[in-house]
Formats: sequence, structure tokens, C-alpha cells
Amino acid sequence: MADIADSAGRTRKLRREVWVGLLRLQVILAVLIFLPAGTLRYWQGWLFWGVFFACVVIVTLYFVKHDPHLIENRMKAGPGAEQETSQKIIQAFTGTLAAALVIVSCLDHRFHWSSVPALICLLADGLIVLGFAIVFQVFKENSFAASTIKVEVEQRVISTGLYEWVRHPMYVGGALMLLATPLALGSLWGLPIAVAITAAIIVRLLDEERYLSANLPGYDAYCRKVRHRLIPMVW
Repeated sequence: MADIADSAGRTRKLRREVWVGLLRLQVILAVLIFLPAGTLRYWQGWLFWGVFFACVVIVTLYFVKHDPHLIENRMKAGPGAEQETSQKIIQAFTGTLAAALVIVSCLDHRFHWSSVPALICLLADGLIVLGFAIVFQVFKENSFAASTIKVEVEQRVISTGLYEWVRHPMYVGGALMLLATPLALGSLWGLPIAVAITAAIIVRLLDEERYLSANLPGYDAYCRKVRHRLIPMVW
């Protein structure tokens, strides 16, 4: 009975932490969108904010129920949580660029530096949903998909699902979301920043492969079997 009570207590605590984290994230995102935009009359900003919030809530609450271990690992994020110095630097760089991506895109809206057709904005929001769907499938397949690069005691190489096609499907979903974000916000000026973040993701995954090859048994054999990192038949 004591074990059951402890488990229920941990679950309630995790849910509280998750909701606090979700609300904090959405408040920060709203500030990054509407403060630079200088207006609340920004349908692209509202739609992006709503799509992002809905996707994050759906994915998070599903795994709070079905895989709390994954959520606990995902909540330990950011440069300070990384163990490798190289990853601390990469995370700090990408985090700064991610904020700049939203800010510049919304400044673009404010000062009319560029124009994106409404249909393209809507399609970009659809790509963001697709990116979240890819990440969702990755999380279902790989309970060890932490926000930081590490190897747990019971961790094994995952080679099923999307991992049969590319070594880093989670980064595929993330890159898709990043590249779609400026277009969803109605901006072309944000695209170079999205490309820069994608380049940083590539640097991160190469460093991650080096770490996993040295610390995760069977990873080298997996790399020989699945030869492409992000795009099947390309790279």
C-alpha cells in the first residue's frame, strides 16, 4: 500500500510540474510573439500559438499517463542539464536562436519587411502539426528520448518504427517545425535563422553519435545498418 501511495504521489507531483511548465512555456511564447509584433491583431501569431499549445498539451498529457519516465527525462532540459561541454554550448546557441527566430519573425510582421500568403501560413501550421506527429511517434518508440544526451543503465538501441529509416527521426520532426515556424508567422526574414538552427541540430546529432558510439553498446552496428541520419536515401 505504501508503494502505491508513493507512486500516486509522484504522479500527482509530476502532473503539477508538467502543468506549471506548460503554462510557463506558453506565457513566454506569447510574450515572444505579441510583444515584438506590437499588436494583438495578428491572426498568424494567434494560430501559431494555439497550434503549438494544443500539440504540446496533447503529446505531454499522453506520455504523462503512458510513459512518465519519458516526461521526467524531457523536463530536464537546457544547457545546464547537459553532461557534455560541447552539448552545453550547442544548447545555449540553439536556445538563443530559437528565441530570435520567433522575435525576428514577429518584428517582420510589425514592420512589414516581407509578406507570406495566407495559404502558405496555413500550410506551415500543418507542417508544425506533422512535426509534432513525428516526435510523438518517436516518443512512443523510444522511452529513452531525453532532452539531454546521456545513456541510462537499462538503455538499449532502438531500431524499430521511424528508427528503421533514419537514425534521428526526432530531429527530423524538430527541424520541420523550426523551418515552418517563420512561414506560419508570416515571415520570410525568419527563414535564415531557422536554417541556422537546423545547422546547429546537425552539429548536435553528429556529436551525439560520437557519444553514443562510445557509450551505448550496439550503436555502431545500428549505424552500419541504418546509414542515413535525417533524410532517407540522401543523408
